[in-house]
Amino acid sequence: MDGFWRIAEEKIREAMKNGEFDNLPGFGKPLEIEDLSRIPEELRLGYLLLKNAGYVREEAELRKELLTLEDLLRCCEDDEEKRELEKKRTEKQLRFAELMKKRGQTNSKALRDYGRRIEEKFR
Repeated sequence: MDGFWRIAEEKIREAMKNGEFDNLPGFGKPLEIEDLSRIPEELRLGYLLLKNAGYVREEAELRKELLTLEDLLRCCEDDEEKRELEKKRTEKQLRFAELMKKRGQTNSKALRDYGRRIEEKFR
């Protein structure tokens, strides 16, 4: 294994010397660390592999974002920021409802709850 490790290190150093890492997407920007706290620990690696390969369904990502927005809203004290978070949540809820409708899954309890909340907002 040491031989492979040395070869890999040598290739990385050579690529750095040649500037092959200089123009990568996100270069010079902070890393976006994804919150995986709502995904069971034993499923996180699989989730990330599928997501990075483009196989995570959009509604799964939307559900996760909605849960995060709910948490942020519970903790938020600034009215301006709260309105912005509510706006984002409503947009995500509408997108989620649209996806579920396209897939013919309009009878889920979560979808009914989201629909009820949206109707309450507009009253």
